Amino acid sequence: MSKTASTTAPRFERLAKVLIKPIISEKATMLAEKRNQVLFQVARDATKPEIKAAVEQMFKVEVDSVQTINIKGKAKRFGKSQGRRDHIRKACVCLKEGQQLNFSGEAA
Repeated sequence: MSKTASTTAPRFERLAKVLIKPIISEKATMLAEKRNQVLFQVARDATKPEIKAAVEQMFKVEVDSVQTINIKGKAKRFGKSQGRRDHIRKACVCLKEGQQLNFSGEAA
């Protein structure tokens, strides 16, 4: 195996760690219905091609595009102690026409 082959195709172990969890909220549901997009919380060092490959491999769908956003964690206080929530990275995955992602476990 050459060095270029390993850098061009993400490995299965890496792809399994890219997607952390789906984001299911009112806004995410609205995006899914109107624009055929799904929101995921992803690893902070994940790239767009890795996210696309992970979604395609895990859910067996075709991905059209991926947009990402980095969100800083809020500074929080509890009494005298101060802390900060974790920084997170969200990915908005746009599926191709006719593709659908179902998290409820029912076959579509």
